[in-house]
Amino acid sequence: MTSHLENQEKEFKRRVRYKGKYPKNYKEKYKEHQPEKYADTVSRVIQKGGTPAGMHISICVKEILDFLQIKPGQTGLDATLGYGGHTSEMLKCLESKGHIYALDVDPIEIVKTKERLEKLGYGSDILTIKQLNFANIDQVGKEVGPFDFVLADLGVSSMQIDNPDRGFSFKSEGPLDLRLNPEKGISAAERLKVMTQEEIEGMLLENSDEHYAKEISTAIVKELNKGNEIDTTTKLYKIIENALAFTPKEKRKDMVKKSSQRTFQALRIDVNSEFEVLYEFLEKLPNVLSKGGRVAILTFHSGEDRLVKKSFKYFFKEGVYSEISNDVIRPSTEECINNSRAKSTKMRWAIKA
Repeated sequence: MTSHLENQEKEFKRRVRYKGKYPKNYKEKYKEHQPEKYADTVSRVIQKGGTPAGMHISICVKEILDFLQIKPGQTGLDATLGYGGHTSEMLKCLESKGHIYALDVDPIEIVKTKERLEKLGYGSDILTIKQLNFANIDQVGKEVGPFDFVLADLGVSSMQIDNPDRGFSFKSEGPLDLRLNPEKGISAAERLKVMTQEEIEGMLLENSDEHYAKEISTAIVKELNKGNEIDTTTKLYKIIENALAFTPKEKRKDMVKKSSQRTFQALRIDVNSEFEVLYEFLEKLPNVLSKGGRVAILTFHSGEDRLVKKSFKYFFKEGVYSEISNDVIRPSTEECINNSRAKSTKMRWAIKA
């Protein structure tokens, strides 16, 4: 017969202690995962220029709101919901009048974000969230459009990057997955298995302008031909590190880091067909905007920015857009200091004729 004391011991599990003053492992950062309970800890991480685990700090909020000029009663679309930071700020502008529709492909984070926004008081009367790729904005436009304002933030959210289980970063051990929706398609590990050396090299060049595309692609194929799996983030990082062993020793660490960032970026773009999806979104975008409707897009690398710039210029010449941004808008110096992930951000905008 189980005693009362034994039952208590089963119910209570002591949290695993971490080394040092602050936890380094993602799962050990239990305080950062509960911002409503440990506000001081979250504030400390943000003040140091970091992003708390499981959170995402929205970029260019002021610049976006200044341009969109959201008014109570309007209907808007956040094409990339993510953590919901931009959405909550846009909802404030509506002053409980109007509606925002928000899309996201990530089945894991969309549930958390919906719950988070509901706790802030944004229910179905003013906010509708759909698990849908933003390439399918025409479907939403037919149902509930046209929209007075549209926002698309093309960056991967911090809570996706920082979670080792998602495999977006080489900084932590995790499965080499990189899918925004892990329920669809194939992982990055599976994708590499079916690509030739030439295809991997081309992917690295096209998707991230990788300087050592030939060396890295050759090393990847060589490893696979040996019958070795490249199924974790650290395995791929090690291959990149070994491929760059010929570089100057004093510069190698930084070069490996940058090449790893570019390689993971290129793979993520490939696995999620990000350029194809963005092209489709840009083609359909004018049809979901109302007359005078405004759209702002945040990009995070040159390939995305080129597509947005080209599309805006084309539709401006065709008379579809009455006005477009001639230059990119960048986050302020202060924002980049407070949030290092803002540094590569570029914002472009357009107004429907």
